[in-house]
Amino acid sequence: MKALIRGNYDFVYREVTPEDALAFFHNQPYKTELIRDLTAGRVDENGAEIAKPADKITFYTQSTFTDLCKGPHVQNTREIDPDAISITYKMPAGAYWRGDETREQLTRIYGTAWESKAELDEYLHLLEEAKRRDHRIVGEKLGLFTITPLVGKGLPLWKPKGAILRDTLERWLRETQLEHGYEPVVTPHIGNLNLYRTSGHYPYYADSQYAPIKVDNDEFMLKPMNCPHHIMIYKSEMRSYRDLPVRYAEFGTVYRYEQSGELSGLTRVRGFTVDDAHLFVTPEQLLDEFKSVVKLIQYVFGTLGLTDFKARVGIRDPKSDKYVGEDVLWQQATDAIIAACEDLGLQYTVEEGEAAFYGPKLDFIFRDVLKRQWQLGTVQVDYNLPARFELEYVAEDNSRQRPIMIHRAPFGSLERFVGIIIEHFGGSFPAWLAPVQAVLIPIADRHNPYMQEVQKKLKARGIRAEVDTSKNRMGAKIAIAREQHIPYMLIAGDKDIEAGAVSVRLRNDQDLGAKPLDEVIDLIAGVVAQRSLDLT
Repeated sequence: MKALIRGNYDFVYREVTPEDALAFFHNQPYKTELIRDLTAGRVDENGAEIAKPADKITFYTQSTFTDLCKGPHVQNTREIDPDAISITYKMPAGAYWRGDETREQLTRIYGTAWESKAELDEYLHLLEEAKRRDHRIVGEKLGLFTITPLVGKGLPLWKPKGAILRDTLERWLRETQLEHGYEPVVTPHIGNLNLYRTSGHYPYYADSQYAPIKVDNDEFMLKPMNCPHHIMIYKSEMRSYRDLPVRYAEFGTVYRYEQSGELSGLTRVRGFTVDDAHLFVTPEQLLDEFKSVVKLIQYVFGTLGLTDFKARVGIRDPKSDKYVGEDVLWQQATDAIIAACEDLGLQYTVEEGEAAFYGPKLDFIFRDVLKRQWQLGTVQVDYNLPARFELEYVAEDNSRQRPIMIHRAPFGSLERFVGIIIEHFGGSFPAWLAPVQAVLIPIADRHNPYMQEVQKKLKARGIRAEVDTSKNRMGAKIAIAREQHIPYMLIAGDKDIEAGAVSVRLRNDQDLGAKPLDEVIDLIAGVVAQRSLDLT
């Protein structure tokens, strides 16, 4: 690559007919397949057109090499800095042709290119840091979760420490939601196939759903989403305008079929829990309720220190027919989202093709400490599902009116979110999230009883604490606690016991010295109660 760059070769663009392209690449089956697909036009999994048939094919030639490529390219190889490119993986990786596990396996080589060597060096540093923080490695080291083939690919099992982390997040959001007027609901893990036919999710997303299950004379399906279930709870009784807004919230587990090659730890799984909520509102309530949801999402991520984000308004792709509903309702929903962004002073972009099939949405794209972007919180405005299910409420004039739905999920998938924050924090969670918040290290066996009493006092204040009674030396105990990213190490010997104190060391090796036990307990309890990102 570097030799070619230094050769100062032009990239020469030309257009050819599909017939000439097939003749040129007659002995390259992958390229001929692509050319035939381009010539025929492309469709999605539902048969909807996503690209017009091509009447011309584009080639690029550099020196003696000609490739099938849409471009654009730089004009000449001299525009590329040879010191700013790198192969990022030394061992080539297997890849199925066109991502289809039933097709041929090819070899993929990963590389990266930047404007300057300094940018490349920074990227390679972040890449190494990403490997060190890989949630699959950190999760195993910290004993958070496991995935075993006997249970199934993409179906994580949460170990006790992982369950504590997950439960802490859930309980916090449940409490926050209750304070904001949400009502908890619980729905089953399967549903009648007709429920999803009515909502339109089936067959729109048939390829990402598990096959229906025949039960007696009915067909059921593993729940792929929660919204139709919440709709049926709303529909179970007549509502008055005085009852609205209705806000239902559930940590509902759903199931999606993902191809084996796409599964990845917690970030791409087949069974996952969504912090789902669905609000049923009047037109007059829509803007204020939407803004309240956005503020809640900002509070949630602000608490976790995830403040580097941008907002994206996802609207329909006018060239696609996968969307349902009337144009006027789509416009009303889009206008409401944009008005909310303007009122809240959010910087946002509008992007075609990012809407759900039933309505536009507002996504929050967060950037972690490794400068990677993740879509986390999402809010959607939906006029279409209330119409499909014929939802109603009695208006002030006694007429029957249709509510508007707001779909909302701050975390999105809880599994994916935990995977992201494992990597964001590198396993060093804020004290309130840490599965073990304090480890108690007796210097000698005779100090064990004192530390066990300290543990009881910590637990009485809601602090998760363990006593290390192993035969390891104190230095080894400290090293193990540091490797486990435990926020507080409380150490006690004869002098500490005489003074009713402990010596405090933080996981970043900061030594706070000996302090009275009650003062230390107040410190830790205060940090946890405030959900502080700082240990002191």
